[in-house]
Amino acid sequence: MKVILVDDERLALDYLERQLMKLAHIELLGKYTNPLIGREEILQQDVDVIFLDISLPEINGIELAEQILEKKPDIHIVFVTAYNEHAVKAFELNALDYIVKPIIAERLLITIERIHARMGAVSEHEPAPKDDHIRMNVLKQVTIETSPGQFTIMQWRTTKAQELFLYLLQHRGQLVRKSALIDLLWPEYEMDKVYSQLYTAVYHIRKTLEPFGDRFQIANATEGYILKIQKVILDAEEWESRLETMLPLTSELVDPCSEVLRLYTGHYLQECDYWWAESERQRLKELWLQASFALAKWYENEKLYDQAINNYMAICKQHSLEEEAHLALMKIHDFLGNYHLVQRHYEMLAEIFQQELNEAPSSYINEWFNQWKMNTVQL
Repeated sequence: MKVILVDDERLALDYLERQLMKLAHIELLGKYTNPLIGREEILQQDVDVIFLDISLPEINGIELAEQILEKKPDIHIVFVTAYNEHAVKAFELNALDYIVKPIIAERLLITIERIHARMGAVSEHEPAPKDDHIRMNVLKQVTIETSPGQFTIMQWRTTKAQELFLYLLQHRGQLVRKSALIDLLWPEYEMDKVYSQLYTAVYHIRKTLEPFGDRFQIANATEGYILKIQKVILDAEEWESRLETMLPLTSELVDPCSEVLRLYTGHYLQECDYWWAESERQRLKELWLQASFALAKWYENEKLYDQAINNYMAICKQHSLEEEAHLALMKIHDFLGNYHLVQRHYEMLAEIFQQELNEAPSSYINEWFNQWKMNTVQL
């Protein structure tokens, strides 16, 4: 186990070195009181483990860990601190371990055993084939494929880490500035503390994404981050790509289009109340609506009224305030002589508008219904 120590206190470094040298299979590559020099040595050498003090001059230990992990995501970090509140912060980071000063030999041994166990688990893991793609769902519920055909909800230690990841995912391949992320997620924090929150969240995201190998990579640019994904199939992206090949609709594309529309299982990030996701959510909704109306109208023009009714009903279910779909249904029921269904559907529409908007349906809907009602009474 190749180890480097970083601590601005020389006595603490020497003491930790003596404790480590009492243990088997430890190779000390260096110890540094200057964190910036230590960072350069860590990046240049083949290191397994870093023992890193959190309270350092010039750079915070958490920030230093984040910079190192950008270049060497597989390295193991053990935080060392003299303060319990820092130990708690290290634990929140999901670091491999943390040790509170003064270091006790028995506690250090536990840490070394944890490192051995982690390194053994990594070495026994067989890497996935390079062409092995996995699927990730962002429509309705966010889930990811952990084994062929098996999906699970991604587990995050904090809600901020989850939101940060999903924001980077939405802007994948683009530079997202740190200042924008801070304004988005921590607008109420003091500037001297907020960057630690950001680095903590990025650190945790990287640890959460470790099981997926190089499929997710967070690159650190000067001003921010770029999330790059590969060998990951996003359901929304795949759905949109397939739908684009279906429009404008032709008779040959009716069945394939109907199949693609069924894959729209829910709205984008439906279970996440993020204001910044609304524009993308609305854009995908509009794509689904455009194709759904095209399909319903095709069935209607072909006098396949049962299929048309089913498609208009699907629109009403997904978008209860979409008046054009409601009106189309009432007109079809009128044409088929299902007058009671016209009445029932209008009453349902009026109730929805009253509950959702506290107002009546649009005037053209009311005018059509009133004229229909008058004509029906005359019949």
